[in-house]
Amino acid sequence: MPCAPSVSAPSASARDRAAERLAALATPPGALGRLGDLGVWLAACQGQVPPAQVDNLRLVIFAGDHGVAAHGVSAFPPEITGAMVRTFLLGKAGVSALAKAHGVAVRVLDLGVDEDFADLDEQTRTALTAYKVRRGSGALHLEDALTAEQTRAALDAGAAVAREEIAAGAQLLVSGDMGIGNTTPASAMVAAGLGLPASEVVGRGTGIGEQALAVKTGVVDAALARAGARTADPVETLTALGSADLAATTGYLLAAAQDGVPVLLDGLVSVACALTADRIEPGAAAWFAAGHRSTEPAQSLALAKMGLEPLLDLGLRLGEGSGAVAAVPVLRSAAALLRDVALLSELGA
Repeated sequence: MPCAPSVSAPSASARDRAAERLAALATPPGALGRLGDLGVWLAACQGQVPPAQVDNLRLVIFAGDHGVAAHGVSAFPPEITGAMVRTFLLGKAGVSALAKAHGVAVRVLDLGVDEDFADLDEQTRTALTAYKVRRGSGALHLEDALTAEQTRAALDAGAAVAREEIAAGAQLLVSGDMGIGNTTPASAMVAAGLGLPASEVVGRGTGIGEQALAVKTGVVDAALARAGARTADPVETLTALGSADLAATTGYLLAAAQDGVPVLLDGLVSVACALTADRIEPGAAAWFAAGHRSTEPAQSLALAKMGLEPLLDLGLRLGEGSGAVAAVPVLRSAAALLRDVALLSELGA
C-alpha cells in the first residue's frame, strides 16, 4: 500500500498546560474525575488551553451489507439495511433523534448496500452512493470480503469523506454504522488484531439466541482460519475479514488522526475500525475517545488494547453512532469546566 502521512501525537505542551490549569481550578483536587481528564485530552487535541467549545460535530454513517448475514449470524434479514438507510435520510432513526437533541450533523453513505435505491430522487441517490464500492461483501468464512482494489478504494473513500467534513468545519468527528450482520466481521477484525479466538470476542449483536451465537462463533473461527497469516497485516485483514463500509470507516478514522482532528468512537464496529486504524498507523488511537461501552465483548477488549475508557456505560447496542452522540454532552461539559471554572488564584483567598 502507498505510504500514508504519519500520525503526530496530540500536543504534549497543551496537555501539560491543561493539566496545570485543571490542578489550579477552584475545585477540590480530583473532584472533576473523568471530566477533568477528558478536558485535558481535548485541549491536547486542539492544541490550546483552555479548550474551545466543540460546536461543530459531524457524524458519518457508513452503510453496507455483509454476505455473512445469509448464514444465520443475525436476528434480522439483510433487507433491514436499506430500510434503515432510508430512515436515516428521513431523520427518524434512533441516532437521528440524539443528533438533533445535541446539535450533531448527520451524513449517511452507502459503501456496500446490496441494492441501488432506485426509489430515491436522483440528487439524494447520487449523494448517498457517491463512494459506493460494491453491493454487499463476500461471506468472510467462505471467501474474501473484498478484493485488494476494493479495500484500497474503500479506505480512500473514508479518508476523502473525513477530509470533506473537516474542510466544512468539523471540530470533532463521529463514525456510525449500519449493516445487518456487521458485528460478525467487526468481531473477526478484533480477533485478528488481538490474536484471540472467536469464543473470546463474539457477542450477541442484535440479540441472537444461543444457537445463532454458536453459529456466529463458528463462522468467525472459520474466517480466521481461512485468512491465516494474512491477519498479521491490518489492510489484508480488511480484505479478508472486513467489508467496504468497515474499510471506509477505518480510512475515515485514520484520516482524522492524520489531520489532527479528535474522534468520538461508538460501539463495536467503530472500535474495531479504530483498532485497525491504529494497527495501520500506531498512535492513531491517541486522537480517539470512547463514547460508550457496548454489550459486545470485542469492543471492551479492543478499547483496553488502545487504552481507552468509555465515557458512558448504558447497555446500548443500537449502533448507528448512537452511543457516541449520547456522550456529546459529557465532552462539552468537560470543555466548559476547564474553560469557565475560576482559578483558585482568582478568588483572592
